[in-house]
Amino acid sequence: MEVILIKDVEKIGKAGSVVKVKEGFARNFLFPRNLAKIATSGSLKQLEKEKQNKLVQYAKEKEESEGLKKRLNALSLTISALAQGEELYGGIGSHDIAAALKEEGFIVDKSAIELAEPIKSLGIYEVPVKLHPEVRATLKLWVVKK
Repeated sequence: MEVILIKDVEKIGKAGSVVKVKEGFARNFLFPRNLAKIATSGSLKQLEKEKQNKLVQYAKEKEESEGLKKRLNALSLTISALAQGEELYGGIGSHDIAAALKEEGFIVDKSAIELAEPIKSLGIYEVPVKLHPEVRATLKLWVVKK
């Protein structure tokens, strides 16, 4: 029996894929848990339409991310922090960088800022920002004494 998976099912397939399973497995496990639906000609056409819409949306998001990447690569962001000598009293984390970007007019989620560990000293840093699964920007960050 061919079914279309609604959600990811371990060892069977990912959501949106058409798989062949035994009728009893589909009737007793997949259908009651809303994990799959029967693959009819109408549902297959609907699945293709949804895939096309997702591809268009994905391409649109990638294009927007490319534009944001160009703007972020050209940006030089400055954050001032309290310091004793070269060492900061606290660290500058991704949430601080996201807040500084918001002040500059860029809306970037703090989880998109790929900071391995908080910045703990003054200086110039290259901070990677993941805008899209295929698009990464590099932000130039200046940490100066307050």
